[in-house]
Amino acid sequence: MDIINRLLEHPEPSIRFKVQVGVLGKSPEALPDLREEIRASPLVGALLSNRDSEGRIEPAHDVYAKWQGAHWVMAALADIGYPAGDETLWPVRDQLLETWLRPTYFAEFECRSKAAAYRHAGVPVMQGRHRRCASQQSNALWSIMKLGLMNDQCHELAERLLHWQWPDGGWNCDKNPDACHSSFMESILPLRALDLYATAFDSKAALAATDRAAEIFLKRQLYLGERSGDVIKREFTKLHYPLYWHYDFLHGLKVMAETGRIADHRCTGPLDLLEEKRLADGGWPAEARYYKARAEIEHGNDYVDWGGTSKRKMNPWVTADALMVLETAGRL
Repeated sequence: MDIINRLLEHPEPSIRFKVQVGVLGKSPEALPDLREEIRASPLVGALLSNRDSEGRIEPAHDVYAKWQGAHWVMAALADIGYPAGDETLWPVRDQLLETWLRPTYFAEFECRSKAAAYRHAGVPVMQGRHRRCASQQSNALWSIMKLGLMNDQCHELAERLLHWQWPDGGWNCDKNPDACHSSFMESILPLRALDLYATAFDSKAALAATDRAAEIFLKRQLYLGERSGDVIKREFTKLHYPLYWHYDFLHGLKVMAETGRIADHRCTGPLDLLEEKRLADGGWPAEARYYKARAEIEHGNDYVDWGGTSKRKMNPWVTADALMVLETAGRL
């Protein structure tokens, strides 16, 4: 309990919120004061610091600007427990919907080569598979739903994800015609978003899609080759926060916990690995990162310092997520 108590006294209210909800089982609705503290926090102030007169995140024309565009700001707010239903975020939500529901995402064309895939506007279809970065529409859908900003247009995001799903159950944007397996990076976020959507709207189609998508990860124990048993990518075994569109095994475990699949025996190995990475003080480190903590608008910058990396120092964001996973798995 020492590490839990330490996090419950953390100066960042979002860390306390994650522990209250993910580890101690409190309902988010039962923590209105804490969520208001999150809204007023310096961290949220930094994330929302670059809004124009209409309430949009700059650059308004590029929601995907890494990592300061509206797409990433909304994903961060959704993950840290920002209060749901904030109408002042409608302009930011609309930025995402205007971008990810453009007519080009409803147009598709058959092609046979990587070069041909870039010659037309729309979604290329190669070998019967839609080559689309579904992490974009799915991250938008998940963020909007978690933040209580759903409108009728959001159903179109779910429809696109279902339409683009590959025969093996996942998604991939690889323009190589020979690519026939789904991508971990492009499949974990659609799984997460469609599970939330299936629960909220009792969608049998979305639920079936999540069952198929989950198998992509479970049959590979979240980070191992299905046939070889070797680590698919070394970066998958490192701990990060935030991941943006990337993947690691803790994110895989987190989604399995959120979607009710953490008890599957194929999660045992990744859970063991997570426990092995625990530090002597009871926390977990961030072993690598994808951002630079600088307020200047520049590719790769984030408005927030998410705790940095260290081999010996606990990262509170990684630790809060790791504790949630182990609690859900019955390992605390």
